[in-house]
This record gives sequence, C-alpha cells and structure tokens, in this order.
Amino acid sequence: MVAKISEYEESRRKRMEENKKRMEALNLHKLSQALKISTPTKSSPMKRSKPRVVEKQMVVVRRSSRVANKPAPFFKEVVLDRVVIPRRISKARDLSNRVYATDEARAKAMEKAEKLQSDLGSDYPIFIKSMLQSHVTGGFWLGCLPLDFCRRNLPRRGDFITLIDEDGDEYRVTYLARQNGLSGGWKGFAVAHGLLDGDAVVFQLIKPTTCKVYIIRVNGSEQGNSL
Repeated sequence: MVAKISEYEESRRKRMEENKKRMEALNLHKLSQALKISTPTKSSPMKRSKPRVVEKQMVVVRRSSRVANKPAPFFKEVVLDRVVIPRRISKARDLSNRVYATDEARAKAMEKAEKLQSDLGSDYPIFIKSMLQSHVTGGFWLGCLPLDFCRRNLPRRGDFITLIDEDGDEYRVTYLARQNGLSGGWKGFAVAHGLLDGDAVVFQLIKPTTCKVYIIRVNGSEQGNSL
C-alpha cells in the first residue's frame, strides 16, 4: 500500500526539480567543480627573519714598547687557603663592685651642692648634675644635661669642652649638642676623679667652652675641681 503524499511534500519536490533544472541551465555545478580543481590551496606567507651577521674584526692589543718584544706573561692559578677571621668575643662587664647610693645620701649631696651653687653667685652660668651608674660606670655617658642651660650657653653644634680640675689638670671632652651630653673624654675625667653613684657635680661655665667643676661626695667629703 502506497502512502498518500501530502500537498506540502509534493510542492517541495516540484520546487527542487525546478531549482535543479535552473542550475543545469546555468552550468553552476560544472563551474563549482572546475574552481575546486584549478584553485590550489596556498598557505599564508611567513616572514623569514634574516640571520644576524656579526662582523668579527681582529684588534691589535696595544702594548708598551718596553714589553712589545717580550713573550706574553703566563699566569698560574694558585689556590689560597681560606682566611678565617676570629670573631670578636665581647666580655661581660663585671658590675659586682658597683656601689649604689641611698636616696638619703643622694639628697644630702644635692643639698650641699645647691648651697655651694648659691655661694658661688651668679656671675657665671651654673648647673648641678647628680651622678648615676651610667655616668660613672659602664657606658660613661653624661647625658640629659639641662636643656635650657645648653641652649643658652653651650655651642649649638658638637664641639670640645675643656674640663679643668682643682689641680689645674685639663680634660678635653666631646660635647654632643643634639644629645645634650658629654661623650668622648668624660670616662677619663670620671675615672681620674673616682666619681661614684650619688656624687653631686657642680658645673660652672667660666668660658664659652671651659667649665669649672666642684664635686660633692656622696659620702660627705667635698672637693673643689675645675671643669
């Protein structure tokens, strides 16, 4: 039994036959085949980089006329032993012999120093410094000098200050303006005069970079020293 063809399929078949006849009349099928045969596939052209040519030239090494006729020197490789630099071992400071002043003894020394300051008058600028362990042992750094005194009387830049004791011996110390303190040379002064924790030192500026010092001992004795 043959199935009945629908009207849509019948019209589609007729349309396809008409299109086939038109293509045969125009020879489109033969033209498409001829184009496929005559047109070869070409790959896209690639740019070839030119090889870099390095021109080599012979250069005559300039030599002194004194060694021009002598043979070239021969260098021999020598293996040197490794140099071992010994590490510096810092020894711990022995602080067992430190003597600490009591608050009462320190206060008494400061009281005597203030009385001495009053007796000296106001002809020269004066300030008092109570000694601490860092001033007389260990670092030997006399810092935190009175800021107002330093700004009014001492150089604005780092300089040397001469310390003159009661025997007329002079000690040259380094004054650090930014830190308001005495550094290099202060250790020598402190050790030479046996300064201890709690001693009160009166500084009297007699010249722009020269001071006179009076030491009030924490143990009660007094010494007039020039700083």
